[in-house]
Amino acid sequence: MAHLRSRRTRAIALPAGLALTASLGFLPAGAATAAPADDTPAAVSTSGPKLSYVVNVDGGRAAVAKVKRAVAKAGGTVVIAYDRIGVVVVHSQNPDFAKQIRTVKGVASAGATRTNPLVPQRDNAIEAEQPLTAAQAKAAAAAATDEQDPLEPLQWDLPAIKADKAHQRSLGSSKVTVAVLDSGVDDTHPDIAPNFDRRASANCVSGVPVTENDAWRPAADESDHGMHVAGTIAAAKNGFGVTGVAPGVKVSSLKVANPDGFFYTEAVLCGFVWAADHGADVTNNSYYVDPWLYNCKNDEDQKALVETLARATRYAERKGVVNVAAAGNSRADLAADQVTDTTSPNDTTPVSRVVNPRECPDIPAMLPGVVTVSATGAKGLKSSYSNYGNGIVDITAPGGDSTALQPPEAPATSGLILSTTFRGGHTWNYKAGTSMASPHVAGVVALIKSKHPKLSAAGVKALLYAQADDRACTNPYDINGDGTVDAVCEGGKGKNGFYGAGMADALDAVRW
Repeated sequence: MAHLRSRRTRAIALPAGLALTASLGFLPAGAATAAPADDTPAAVSTSGPKLSYVVNVDGGRAAVAKVKRAVAKAGGTVVIAYDRIGVVVVHSQNPDFAKQIRTVKGVASAGATRTNPLVPQRDNAIEAEQPLTAAQAKAAAAAATDEQDPLEPLQWDLPAIKADKAHQRSLGSSKVTVAVLDSGVDDTHPDIAPNFDRRASANCVSGVPVTENDAWRPAADESDHGMHVAGTIAAAKNGFGVTGVAPGVKVSSLKVANPDGFFYTEAVLCGFVWAADHGADVTNNSYYVDPWLYNCKNDEDQKALVETLARATRYAERKGVVNVAAAGNSRADLAADQVTDTTSPNDTTPVSRVVNPRECPDIPAMLPGVVTVSATGAKGLKSSYSNYGNGIVDITAPGGDSTALQPPEAPATSGLILSTTFRGGHTWNYKAGTSMASPHVAGVVALIKSKHPKLSAAGVKALLYAQADDRACTNPYDINGDGTVDAVCEGGKGKNGFYGAGMADALDAVRW
């Protein structure tokens, strides 16, 4: 998984074998909510660590205004209020802030977005990722046709979804924008620059959008995860480097990962709302929201995080945005009655718990209306690491896998996904994960939107699923051939736990 030490994104780096992420977590349930009151207690402690909170309000703008006053009385400082969806982001050092604010009339839920105090903690160690070698680049350029960018022969993932054939008909419309909620995008890369939408880009890490000084870009010592995602979606077809799934559409950067690589609720909230308010047609979400892999609704803090982002994604979809998300890399059956979670909270000390994913969703992937994407390798089988689940996974796309398990056909040489990076200049590298599958689907959605610009988000999703190529269950699924079944696929050819509605189809996206 290509990430800073503590980040639990959905990308997996597989340089020499298969490096997997077991991403799962929980703390004891919060105190029971008291009966609603009109105000908060006068006595307020400031002895606790400074934490960030989200407060979800019911009752419109007047109710939000009243709650904001109550926040101050409870020892909180309003960072920003998203009045249109009734969410207030707060900082407080009152250890009882959440418990006190939950008693205020109009507060539906409230919770801390983290277990680690708001203190910068840097770790610059980047896990191994597989670089593109000079020899691979030279061989690819020699194999490229006149219609291909120089590195396109190494992109086995494009023909896997018929994107190469789609490009003969359409590259997508420059009026369509895909917002990349991630670690930031370097818009100076020659593969990204022609299609970058600066107006729709911002840094949302604090929960407040910042656009000054190209704040949406990753710092030199931060992850290139967002860069890789952006290139898969819309790297320009310009005779240079790689080609994106929708090389004629725009991408914007909404930086929602902090310097340590954590994706906290207030940042993701800001990203969804900013995207919806600044003309995005699609969002790509190749991460899960820290610090909990599964957010259990019987815990008052986690319940609030689910509610905040459900409000944000619903708001975006009402404004026509299709939200696409990675299913995750834990090899977990998200439709199972229980999974064991051992890595949350991942910003302090993880503890072990057994959870029901339907009651403790992985967000944003398991939020209503979000397109949930599993990953396949170069042989078209579910990637060894990919989460799955009948009724949970909506669609599948190439995310890559160990070359030893699913080798591609020549001239491609790696079973991973090649895309853009800023490491070593304007270059490219390989990654694998459902993080890499999700942007393939986001690109196909952008092609559908390019052809049907007035279609609603629901209409676009309906076309996406109808156009997908049916993929029957792979049973028995013994990906490494050791005689042990690694996962069980449930469902039929047209809809199942491994592949959802099937493989995303870029060609149908431009011709239907």
